[in-house]
Amino acid sequence: MNDSPNCEIAIRRAEASDALCIAVLGTQVFLDTYATDGIRPALAHEALETLSPGVIAELLAESANAFLIAEVRAHLVGFVHLTAHTGHERVPFASPSELKRLYVQERFTGRGLGKALLGRAEATARASGATGIWLTAWSGNTRALGFYANQGYVELGPTLFTVQGEQYENTLYAKSL
Repeated sequence: MNDSPNCEIAIRRAEASDALCIAVLGTQVFLDTYATDGIRPALAHEALETLSPGVIAELLAESANAFLIAEVRAHLVGFVHLTAHTGHERVPFASPSELKRLYVQERFTGRGLGKALLGRAEATARASGATGIWLTAWSGNTRALGFYANQGYVELGPTLFTVQGEQYENTLYAKSL
């Protein structure tokens, strides 16, 4: 696959037929990000239980979820998962949406793809009536932490994310729309 920086990227709303590719890309990025010391049972279970094609298909069928996918020549290279009308006790918005995942295949990072997907997610949230958007990012993912701060997200402090009984410190971010 030619992955030159000049490749045209198309962003569109995901369809049911995209579930398989979203699941595989999601698993790839999840493990690249979190399994930096190798695969452990907790991470393996989490990947298989939350990113399987069946789970992704179920999420795609729920009206509260929006998946936007980025493709280069019909190859999936990134996606964003947004859930409407989902709050968090420390998020101050009357009608928030949650950015559940923003995953970009490693070879396509640094090209503005994450920024483009995030912009489309924000527009989608705004169109659904959201007044703000929030997310959590793993505190060990310094690249993601810097990215969200650079996109105008305000850090609201630490929070814990539980994976198969193991807790990981995340950072809570929010942005007014």
